[in-house]
Amino acid sequence: MNVLHSKDYLVFLFYFIVVAAYGLWIYRRKKQAQTSTKDYFLAEGSLTWWAIGASLIASNISAEQFIGMSGSGFKMGLAIATYEWMAAATLIIVAIFFIPVYLKNHIYTMPQFLHQRYNGTVAMIMAVFWLMLYVVVNLMSILYLGALAISGISGIDIYTCIFALAVFAIVITLGGMKVIGYTDVIQVFFLILGGLVATYIALNLIAELSGKQGILNGFTLLKKEADDHFHMIFSKDNPNYMDLPGLTVLIGGMWITNLNYWGCNQYITQRALGADLKTARGGLLFAAFLKVLMPVIVVIPGIAAYVLHQHGFFQAEMLDSKGIVDVNKAYPSLLNLLPVGLKGLAFAALTAAIVASLAGKANSIATIYTLDIYKKAINPGADEKKLVSLGKKTVIVSMLIAVVLSLIIGEKLMGEGKQGFQYIQEYTGFVSPGIFAMFILGFFWKKTTSNAALFATIGGFALSIFFKFLPYFANLSFLAPFGFSKDNGKGVYEIPFLDRMGFVFVICIAMMYFISIRDNKKGIKPNGLEIDSKMFKLNPGFAIGALIICALLTVLYTIYW
Repeated sequence: MNVLHSKDYLVFLFYFIVVAAYGLWIYRRKKQAQTSTKDYFLAEGSLTWWAIGASLIASNISAEQFIGMSGSGFKMGLAIATYEWMAAATLIIVAIFFIPVYLKNHIYTMPQFLHQRYNGTVAMIMAVFWLMLYVVVNLMSILYLGALAISGISGIDIYTCIFALAVFAIVITLGGMKVIGYTDVIQVFFLILGGLVATYIALNLIAELSGKQGILNGFTLLKKEADDHFHMIFSKDNPNYMDLPGLTVLIGGMWITNLNYWGCNQYITQRALGADLKTARGGLLFAAFLKVLMPVIVVIPGIAAYVLHQHGFFQAEMLDSKGIVDVNKAYPSLLNLLPVGLKGLAFAALTAAIVASLAGKANSIATIYTLDIYKKAINPGADEKKLVSLGKKTVIVSMLIAVVLSLIIGEKLMGEGKQGFQYIQEYTGFVSPGIFAMFILGFFWKKTTSNAALFATIGGFALSIFFKFLPYFANLSFLAPFGFSKDNGKGVYEIPFLDRMGFVFVICIAMMYFISIRDNKKGIKPNGLEIDSKMFKLNPGFAIGALIICALLTVLYTIYW
């Protein structure tokens, strides 16, 4: 039943009071420093490794995982967990190679990096682009999918949920990165606890269907009854191949998606840019360990919902208005099986994930607009106090825009029957290859010029659109034997979006190389970064932790290949 009991509301109220009170305490404790932009936007020198790691996960795990990824788990199984497990490996790479470069060169925002490494034109183009992407795509999608999930669990009108989430997130965000970072520790606690409770209940229920008890028996039965849902690498004849094309998830486009997201994304890297190298690396390592565990609370429930649905559970609850099974309703339907009290805990966990992501995204939007657009192009003489004040106003305005967009186009883009998670991944992938190419060559090849970066910025996006629509103008069946195209059922051989990203990335790298060589011959001298091989030296604790994560990932992929 899609309603919350009074006891559920009490549990949720307890969560709300704890987060709000702790956030207020942090804010008052650090209030004197709130006139500094670095303190407000980055919490410079204040976040511990565990706060950074928790904040990374809290900001990353949101409705798109709980709803979208669980829905994909229902449809395609454990393979969707590649986004989580490959992210764990990516975080290790970012910690070793990316963060030292940022910190050594005193980089605090991604546009600042582009300005320092290339020029103001590239930086301003990307600042405006990131601002639009974060508001129009990310903030809006988190808000809509989150409200859709909460509405499905509580029965509260979706529009009320949208407004309530926006207000809650604004309250957290206005306190600055310190408040976000430390309240995220509590958010992650509720997120993991609530997610584990939902997984426990689901697996135990599956065990009871066969007259047994316990989550281990439940998991064994789950693998038996949904054997086709426990393969990480899809063959070319798998109906879900277009979403996760075989080995591309290990040696192709999945790396571009993750390295761009975790290493070149203001929303994520901002958590670590205010810390010293050891603390930042510790936070990223902690986040990587949590990433390995995430499929337990966001993918396994989706597979469990699939098996329970096969046994006749929530048949009506998962139907859309046209009577077709809507995979996005898998997780909310599963949570509605929870007993009173525990349902409130799961409800709090889901809300925690959504609010933390909204707060983190809004803070990044405020940072980019205030430091990279307003201060550089509109009012270079603005003092620190004015910039912090403007940042708070930007949070409110961006959230209001996201609310309006979610009300107008949210349902059309991510409503009934659509895999929200895959939608976000594919359309973010239109820009990821070019951005990542621009960053990776900017890091490690001093000859890369601003003209080459400009090509990656604009050309990468244009190439992504070209490859998206190319199958409708050319017969790409010759790529099918290699797994790079597949018939969509209408005689059109489309390219899987992860492979499209790989193609675009390779072309961008090649074109950037030739453009840079041409510019170098003309006497154009690029702006290099300060890089020292000692920056990449690892302390023993981090090295051991990284090796453990790599070993765990190897075992998981070996078992569930």
